[in-house]
Amino acid sequence: MIKVLNIISDSNIGGAGRCVLTFLKYFDRTKFDVEVVVPRNSLLIPEINKLGIKTIEADTIAEKSLSGESIKELKKIIKDSNCDIVHTHGNMSGRIAGRQCGKKVVFTRHSVFPVSPRISKGIGKKINGMINMHYADDIIAVAEAAKENLTDTGIDGNRVKVILNGVEPQKRASDETIRTLKSKYGIKSGDFTVGIMARIEEVKGHIYLIEATEKIKKAGRPIKTLIIGTGALEEKLKKVVAEKGLEDTVIFTGFIKNVNEVLSILDVQANASFGTEATSLSLLEGMSLGIPAVVSDYGGNPGVITHGENGYIFKLKDSDDMAKYIMKLMDEPETYEYMKNKSVEIFNKKFTAEIYAENIEKVYAGLMK
Repeated sequence: MIKVLNIISDSNIGGAGRCVLTFLKYFDRTKFDVEVVVPRNSLLIPEINKLGIKTIEADTIAEKSLSGESIKELKKIIKDSNCDIVHTHGNMSGRIAGRQCGKKVVFTRHSVFPVSPRISKGIGKKINGMINMHYADDIIAVAEAAKENLTDTGIDGNRVKVILNGVEPQKRASDETIRTLKSKYGIKSGDFTVGIMARIEEVKGHIYLIEATEKIKKAGRPIKTLIIGTGALEEKLKKVVAEKGLEDTVIFTGFIKNVNEVLSILDVQANASFGTEATSLSLLEGMSLGIPAVVSDYGGNPGVITHGENGYIFKLKDSDDMAKYIMKLMDEPETYEYMKNKSVEIFNKKFTAEIYAENIEKVYAGLMK
């Protein structure tokens, strides 16, 4: 039995947290014993406990990657746990503590973002690479773009394993639920419904979908766009929508608890990210229901959507290009039907929760050989 201590510094449930939860639900409990260190009162705690996994609450790690007090606290936790492997998610303190305790150390890069010149050039790049490779026996990137982020900062690409995220397949909502939701959001028969499911932050590019929607509506096409979720830019974008006279076309749904229900009323998913995107879990969930996507050519999006197969990839920050591909799906029912079927096929081949958990297990087993 291999004992693994996961360390995650998130107080809320974000993409990294959801990946941890997926692994905890599907890993082989006959071969691995897993515990999770989380910030005190993290929203992850009840979700992890539901799966019968022990959580250890830490007082010093919330939303922190590195601090002296965190290293000290985590060293005590690691020693008490008597684990074989420390697996960190966005927490450098855990990697240092794990190494100082003589444990095997894994870390996962869950994000993609522009790299600072301080660590991507010259001596800064060399030092950053040396430090990160010293404090990890294995490094996991959740997308090829995430691996590029790491290699751009001096980490040897041969040290990085790309393990694509996986999710549970979504269940299509009942016909009655679909009718109710369509009525709630004013979706009429014949409307082509596009949805974007992401934090409403500038780097997620919602503005480009709003602009694309405006162009499609001006072309006389029956479109309805749902902006699903919440975030700091929500009120600003609502003003933009009002100024463009799109209040009956662009609908802000707010937070949605039952994701499968809102996915079930979409014809297409959109992702317009331009500043941070690894492997979008919402795109994977949509694929499991056969929903094609139109996405920007940024980060991990091209690793999820294959242009012309399960969706289209548009040029970064280009609402004209985005509108073109949405209208292409509106106008070509045979292409749309092909992409629906291909979405499910690709999901089942590459992105299931079971595949994701098995790939993580292989890393753990390999370290202990």
